[in-house]
Amino acid sequence: MDQFGYLVLGAALMLELLALPLPGEVLMTYTGLLVFQQKLNWALSILTAGTGASIGMTVSYGIGYKLGIPFFEKYGSRIHLGPDRLAATSRWFERYGNKVIIIAYFIPGIRHFTGYFSGITRLRVRTYRLYAYTGAFIWTGTFISLGKIVGPEWEQFHHSITKYLLLAGILAALLLMAFYLFRKYKIKLNDRIVYWLSKAVKKFSSLGPARFLITASFGLFLALFMLMVGLVQDFLANEFGDFDLVTSYVIHSQFDGNWKPWMNRFADLASSPVLLALTVLSLLWVLYKGRDRMLEGSFLLFVYIGGELWEERLRLYFHRMGPENIANTFPSEQTLITIVIFGFAAYLLIRHTGVAWVRTVSIIVVLACSFLVGLSHVYFNLQYPSDALAGYVFGGVWLSMNVLLLELFRIMNS
Repeated sequence: MDQFGYLVLGAALMLELLALPLPGEVLMTYTGLLVFQQKLNWALSILTAGTGASIGMTVSYGIGYKLGIPFFEKYGSRIHLGPDRLAATSRWFERYGNKVIIIAYFIPGIRHFTGYFSGITRLRVRTYRLYAYTGAFIWTGTFISLGKIVGPEWEQFHHSITKYLLLAGILAALLLMAFYLFRKYKIKLNDRIVYWLSKAVKKFSSLGPARFLITASFGLFLALFMLMVGLVQDFLANEFGDFDLVTSYVIHSQFDGNWKPWMNRFADLASSPVLLALTVLSLLWVLYKGRDRMLEGSFLLFVYIGGELWEERLRLYFHRMGPENIANTFPSEQTLITIVIFGFAAYLLIRHTGVAWVRTVSIIVVLACSFLVGLSHVYFNLQYPSDALAGYVFGGVWLSMNVLLLELFRIMNS
């Protein structure tokens, strides 16, 4: 790399995408280190790496396209991928494979065969090129940029960065698969959940739009609850060290002192005046639009007060010392309560409006504000990144549980 940087980079990534066992992520993050040392150019490195990866994906697609179908028609049944299954897989890949291609780059063992399988299943060439080439430059740009960010700490951090990006890629793939299964079986899923809950709530079978809210909140609650259990296990096993070290370093290396005024504004999003004002506005919205005003108003107060008690008891239970010897920072009080208050306000807005863009903007605002609050507290060394992450998860559990309970109470009172 030191002698033939661009040539080695492009050739190695091309060969890796042909399924050769080459350490692509390590090579790209090391390239980022060379960029930091001004031995290589950042833009040219990404262009070279992305081009090499794109060539590898093109060649693997061509091999799969030319040789794949006869092989699977003859031998596919031996590995449970006969003509019928291959045809079904081809239809699925035609519909959803383009999204898988981008995510697959971040998952070793998957990206090496994505091109071959895209050719085997006859994914349209134009569609394949669009997503394969886009994913190639996203993948290479991400790792080279991260290598440039960590700079002199490359040897210490690149293994951790690779691990967390791998986990993020796997999580994204699982979410995509869950979305696909939900889209495919949503009618059956809704009916099944209706059947289960109707045993306890007889009127549930007559529901209309509320079915989706109950299904979504129940699924979100289960997912976040399992994630919460995992976080508690990691906390007890002291597994957050690498995550906190890497994330804190990246944040402080990218946001210097000039960001302080902005970070103060971001932190103010979790201040008591802002949260109280949002609660009052939500209550006024309930009085104006709500059909079950007493029920929704009571839940609004319960969510706010209960959220405060929930985070206080959690922090006292875990009793973690944060940066600068600040006591009881796990989970983050600010990110937890921001998710709860902003999230419930968005739920009430979404529940009583039929405008699609308002719903979308509401969700984006909640996620953005919550992220900025967590970012600001890590920036000021008030909390560890794992504190902020735990706040999101614990707050999400409390929020989704209350949305589910509110919808069930709404049914029983109807």
